[in-house]
Amino acid sequence: MPDHPQHHIKYFWEDLPVGKTLDIGSITVNRDEVIAFASQYDPQPFHLDDAAAAKSMFGKLSASGWHTCAMAMGLMVRGFLHESSSLGSPGLEKLKWLKPVYPGDTLTLKQTITESRPMASRPDVGLTRTLWEMFNQHGEQVLMMDGYGMFRRRVPDPQ
Repeated sequence: MPDHPQHHIKYFWEDLPVGKTLDIGSITVNRDEVIAFASQYDPQPFHLDDAAAAKSMFGKLSASGWHTCAMAMGLMVRGFLHESSSLGSPGLEKLKWLKPVYPGDTLTLKQTITESRPMASRPDVGLTRTLWEMFNQHGEQVLMMDGYGMFRRRVPDPQ
């Protein structure tokens, strides 16, 4: 008989109290991926071309902020959401690109739960507000995302 899917879930809404911090994982930025992403989604010269980037405020080829978000999302899915009862997200409150991200940088992501409440409209779902912070290998913060996630509850709220 197949396992019930909940047997593989490590994090339900109840497991994500305010103040909980998780180290999600790390990724090294790949030059070819920086150029490929920018070519398709953010074709500004400083994300595509070394000579143009050298003349820009970045000084050298840098990753698109949207690519940095995508790398953070990939880490979050592989390092946390696959083990959770995630039901998606209704969106972000804040997004900041704090420092340039360059090929060869190693980025590390952590998340902190800042708010948590049951959803009034869905007794089986809890809502969390989460701060995502990504740092480069020098300990400098390069990304901040503040947003919401919906998670299935282990025990639905009796109504």
